[in-house]
Amino acid sequence: MKQLNRQNFPSNRYPTKIMQFGEGNFLRAFIDWQIDHLNKETDLNAGISIIRPIDYDALPLLNTQDGLYTTLVRGLNESGEAVEQVNVIECVNEEIPIYKEFDKYMALAECETLKVIFSNTTEAGIEFIATDKLSDAPAKAFPAKLTQWLYKRFVHFSGDNDAGLMIIPCELIDYNGDKLKEIVLKYAELWQLDTTFITWLNDANHFCSTLVDRIVTGFPRTEHDELQTKLGYLDNFMVTSEYFHFFVIQGPKQLEEVLCLKDMSLNILVVDDIYPYKQRKVAILNGAHTALVPLAYMAGIDAVGEAMDDTLFSKYVEQLMFNEIIPTLNLPKDELEQFASDVIKRFKNPYIHHLLISISLNSMTKFHTRILPQLLTYVENKQQVPTLMAHAIAGQILMYRGTRDGQTIELSDSEQWMTLFSDVWQQHEASKINTHQLVDVILGADWHWEQDLNKVAGLTEAVANSLDGFLEKGVRAVLTQSLEA
Repeated sequence: MKQLNRQNFPSNRYPTKIMQFGEGNFLRAFIDWQIDHLNKETDLNAGISIIRPIDYDALPLLNTQDGLYTTLVRGLNESGEAVEQVNVIECVNEEIPIYKEFDKYMALAECETLKVIFSNTTEAGIEFIATDKLSDAPAKAFPAKLTQWLYKRFVHFSGDNDAGLMIIPCELIDYNGDKLKEIVLKYAELWQLDTTFITWLNDANHFCSTLVDRIVTGFPRTEHDELQTKLGYLDNFMVTSEYFHFFVIQGPKQLEEVLCLKDMSLNILVVDDIYPYKQRKVAILNGAHTALVPLAYMAGIDAVGEAMDDTLFSKYVEQLMFNEIIPTLNLPKDELEQFASDVIKRFKNPYIHHLLISISLNSMTKFHTRILPQLLTYVENKQQVPTLMAHAIAGQILMYRGTRDGQTIELSDSEQWMTLFSDVWQQHEASKINTHQLVDVILGADWHWEQDLNKVAGLTEAVANSLDGFLEKGVRAVLTQSLEA
């Protein structure tokens, strides 16, 4: 079989309009996949120079395949049908290892066609390291590397505002654009750079915060040989992902023109504030995930797909989303319901095997951030406790007893929570406290919940009643009764 490269497979070439910090699976299956799609659907005509931002040689450069690689997008489409879409991505022009080719990286600052910067250097990448210097080749922190490059561009173009860029980080931190800009400005101050440079940073450049949403399952290790045979070529950079994708960018409307987003088919939005969309994702997607895990697991189910194939748990997730979560959110109802329908398809994706025990990592924090805000809003609006959320909390308490069908569950959470759960369950099993008292202790942990949840009218009783039911009749029996009511 032939190696995938531009000699063996002639491909489109595009002028460099985008610089990208990070060569990992997520950016290649999310950002680069979208840019490639836009190139073929619109007049974007954009090539990407990828910067490898850390110093390692464990993996070869994309240059070994002339930037070409294959994406395999798998999942349930809008009609609920299982699909697999195979695309050769052609928009990557080069990958520059910054620690070995720093001069080449800095030379990109002189590129007139460059308009956009994307990044994903992990959550830890947007950091400030006080020992970084302008003269380093390169500086250590990603924002410092970026500041070096931006200053070079500012000098080369004599502060021309037309040389400014759309800077779009994809790191998973709140308001990542604001955070990145804050640190770039901090380096400008540390390095005592011209005040005119700071003015140029503020006036000519846009640091856009983002919300990114796509499960990228990465390199298809177990089926790589089979896929190469099926496709008829060798490709060491294949990457797999789910069908669903959603990209929200908080930025100026002119970004729609820069990226040719008018009349395109991709799920990309440019908005004034990403918060409502972040809240939607956390509440519907993450909240339903978190609520499902303990209930399905304690009913003997091990994976999300398996749970969604079970009529009872599929019904639980649907009613939780549509009846209890969506009424607490401030976006148009039709948008919320469409997103919830998409999430259900994602949970049912036959190509992704998500183990519930893996998702349960640090679940107490997830309950705090993903479920509690909606629960409190629901109680405030409806003056009653949401039954399905109460079941989820009871399921979480049951799971943190640490056993299922007599077997120990390998739980992973903070030492403080693990100690507390062990203590209260031992007391409960020794009949020193009843279920209501056990729940009272968990909900009263204001060091975690930032309030005493026993003061939420009816919550302690609802959770305790659910937990008693689980202990006496089992999770499945209690949910069946609730969902048929």
